[in-house]
Amino acid sequence: MLPMEVLERAQAELLCYGESGMSVMEMSHRTPEFEAIIKGAEDALRRLMNIPENYKVLFLQGGASTQFAAVPLNLLSEHKCADYIVSGQFSKKAASEAKKYGDIAIAASSGGANPVFSTIPETKRSDFRPDADYVHICFNNTIYGTKFNYIPDTGHIPLVADMSSCIISEPVDVSKFALIYAGAQKNVAPAGLTIVIVREDLIGNARPDTPAMLDYKVMAENDSMYNTPPCWCIYMAKLVFEWILSIGGLDEMKRRNERKASLLYDYLDNQSYYTAPADKKCRSMMNVVFVTGDAELDKKFAKEAAAAGLKNLKGHRSVGGMRASIYNAMPYEGVEALVKFMKQFALDNPKMTQL
Repeated sequence: MLPMEVLERAQAELLCYGESGMSVMEMSHRTPEFEAIIKGAEDALRRLMNIPENYKVLFLQGGASTQFAAVPLNLLSEHKCADYIVSGQFSKKAASEAKKYGDIAIAASSGGANPVFSTIPETKRSDFRPDADYVHICFNNTIYGTKFNYIPDTGHIPLVADMSSCIISEPVDVSKFALIYAGAQKNVAPAGLTIVIVREDLIGNARPDTPAMLDYKVMAENDSMYNTPPCWCIYMAKLVFEWILSIGGLDEMKRRNERKASLLYDYLDNQSYYTAPADKKCRSMMNVVFVTGDAELDKKFAKEAAAAGLKNLKGHRSVGGMRASIYNAMPYEGVEALVKFMKQFALDNPKMTQL
């Protein structure tokens, strides 16, 4: 979802942005108008996340999956090895992609948990190879409904985090990470934009055969405009950043998200019809996974929920059940409506064991 205020502003500016005489969708990225937009987006994100001056902010094409290759191509510079913490499908895919470019080790994994990936692996500094060029994590796992409840202690080793599904949902100390990347389509803007926040000392060490479009140095030197960037998405991101700043920043965003998540988790914890498989100590605020324990009931739930206006609740095929993605723009009333539906569905569809 996108905030209603943002959609209304984009609607008002759709045909003519400012006094430009054109829509942002028609605008060249080389115009003064768009240069002001992309600079404004970066300035707003820097304020929002309190990004230190020694970090570059890049607005890149493609999804976060492109960064599965870009990260090792840019960062496997000294020892050609890196450690990955695997806590779900996307960190697993990231590690698999990185293995094409260097010596990649799985420092920790929750793949053996029951249910699979239902928790976050606990690590300590000694779990990582001292000569690793970086350690990679996926901070929030959309499919399994888990989130890192700690920042791994990697010592001097740069920490890289995929924050695609939780960026700008709460305050985060950017200085504890060497690189943060995030696809925009969860909390920021329409699909097609990826944000990279990278410490400057890690730029300029890419492999010689790194494609120019994946080289952070090329992109940084050209202010993210080496070629035509996703202009509309960057514009929408700017509006979202400004909206969050207007409501009180990430402290207020966190308060709202915690309130929504608490409503849903409190209900799940105080009934017996549904089960929430994610480990309580590392539950996601963004993605709440739950199941009835009956695959046919789960299908019926998703179908009837959609008919009632509660869309996209079907869980990922690897987990089944349901997944409520309650990203920043989801209002509290939306979660209230879901809980109300869940209660009624349980009453209308008793399980055999409950008869």
